[in-house]
Amino acid sequence: MIATFPHMGNMYIAIKEVFRGLKLEMVSPPPVSKRTLELGVKYSPEFACLPLKINVGNFIEAMEKGADTIVMGGGWGPCRFGYFAQVEREILKDLGYNFTMVVLEAPDSRLSDLLRQLRALGENVSLSQAYRALKFAWDKLKAVEVLEKTLEFCLPRAIDKALVEKHFEVGLRAIDGIHDPKDLEDATLRADQAMRAVPRSDEPVLKIGLVGEIYTILEPATNCHIARHLGRINAEVTRSVYLSDWVNDHILGGWVKKSNHKYILEASSPFLNYAVGGHGRETVGCSVDFARRGYDGIIQIGPLTCMPEIVAQSVMGRVSRELRIPCMTLYFDEHSGTAGVYTRLEAFVDMLARRKRLAGGAAASGPSPSRSVENKAAIKLNMKG
Repeated sequence: MIATFPHMGNMYIAIKEVFRGLKLEMVSPPPVSKRTLELGVKYSPEFACLPLKINVGNFIEAMEKGADTIVMGGGWGPCRFGYFAQVEREILKDLGYNFTMVVLEAPDSRLSDLLRQLRALGENVSLSQAYRALKFAWDKLKAVEVLEKTLEFCLPRAIDKALVEKHFEVGLRAIDGIHDPKDLEDATLRADQAMRAVPRSDEPVLKIGLVGEIYTILEPATNCHIARHLGRINAEVTRSVYLSDWVNDHILGGWVKKSNHKYILEASSPFLNYAVGGHGRETVGCSVDFARRGYDGIIQIGPLTCMPEIVAQSVMGRVSRELRIPCMTLYFDEHSGTAGVYTRLEAFVDMLARRKRLAGGAAASGPSPSRSVENKAAIKLNMKG
């Protein structure tokens, strides 16, 4: 068996570690490219949303490299994600590919169920070995997110923004290549310090909350890399969801790190007080949270025709009016153009900057560069959840 999986941001680093711990031969799907999208668009239904099309392209490219087993997540509720595995299986079978699809259903806090599903994939792997594989994958996931958050903070403030991005990419490769848990913390610390050491400018920094559908937020290729672009024009982006948040809340029962999911749902209640599928309610709740925390603006993103995000968008105007925070919504499909998206982003940022100047707002605040001992302590805390 040679397994593969869908590509979503930097998730592949943790997934590869799970498969290695389960002693599975694996083909990691290539990063999402123009060819990936072309393959997905060619063979998927026209009305299908962008994540499904990219998944199809991922799987075709992986099977071209020898994969014969696809590991895919399951789902339920109003969001179409629950149908992805079945639709993708039929598309690929019709194209003549010979493969096995394994669907892992999210156990919603029953970790033992997930361990049994993972163990079934492995060859002669004990339950304890499956647990160790999952634990190290979780540690890698947390290490990656430490670097992602440092990038989000440092990029808009750095004079040499390309150097910050270079240190980030080097750090990701280092974490990906580590197989001994003892080396993980040091590699994370080195990359974190390298990014923080880049000299900073005195230009004011805006703070923008990025909310919306999880795949579109976590996979930069689906959103024209807007978080990076915003960072390059001096806007600090905070995402409403990170992969560890979803894993902690829906798979690990909120036991590994403190969960704010209940607070987010409560924050959404005055505007949207029932589940609409996907991350629709979380989009509203996180927008309220960002407004309460004094952010300068909110950008909602999602794949075109995403029903939960359309429902959320219908109340975002009220959130904006009542909490006095500018909001912008962007939907993405295969026709989205980088130039047009960046033009809208730059206009939005210009408007936020002008609004802040007129309101007499001070420059965006943020933690000062930490000394190495403080950095190490913070990284230990973050990686432990």
